[in-house]
Amino acid sequence: MRFNLHKTYFVVQSTFMTEDKYKQDLQEIKEIMSRSSRFISLSGLAGIFAGVFALVGAYAAFKTVYVSNEFSSYSRVIITTDHLTTLLLIALLTIVASISTGIYFTTRQAKKQNQKIWDLQTRRLLINLAIPLVTGGLLCLTLLLQGYVGIISPLTLIFYGLALVNASKYTLGEIRSLGLAQIILGLIAMQFIGYGLIFWAIGFGLLHIIYGAVMQMRYKS
Repeated sequence: MRFNLHKTYFVVQSTFMTEDKYKQDLQEIKEIMSRSSRFISLSGLAGIFAGVFALVGAYAAFKTVYVSNEFSSYSRVIITTDHLTTLLLIALLTIVASISTGIYFTTRQAKKQNQKIWDLQTRRLLINLAIPLVTGGLLCLTLLLQGYVGIISPLTLIFYGLALVNASKYTLGEIRSLGLAQIILGLIAMQFIGYGLIFWAIGFGLLHIIYGAVMQMRYKS
């Protein structure tokens, strides 16, 4: 019995090439399905700007409430009605500035990737993000009006982290890591009530800047 070694080698090689092609095709299909099921047009610059705005807002809040310039010392303060109004205005301006820049950079990123800015995944992302945020916001506002000022900062970090984790399944994995970091920081801040503003600046300021820088380097976004 004779064997055509050359033909046998060619068949085996073709088989391996076919298997590699199938694997490659399956990988491409998985990537397409993953992209279609997630909102991936997040911008690292949006995170950086949000962090910068948060630091500016934290500094403005500090100058509004604290008389002393000692950041590292515990200070007992009394929040007057005027202080409360100013703090709410600072928070509102910070949120508006962050959302505005976020929309701008996210829209620009979506255009670069030839993706729709508003589709099913965007709606799912926003709904899952909004549920913990709105719940936490209403709870914090209620506690603030009742005079429980000290726990507001930790609670905002915790609920914001929960919102990010809840929405992370519809977007990039880095969002989940940022959310977990916010939750942990908020739980730590609950043990140091007098330093809530510093923890707030770290969570919404520094962590956002670090997250944005990582996104910018990893995805060039």
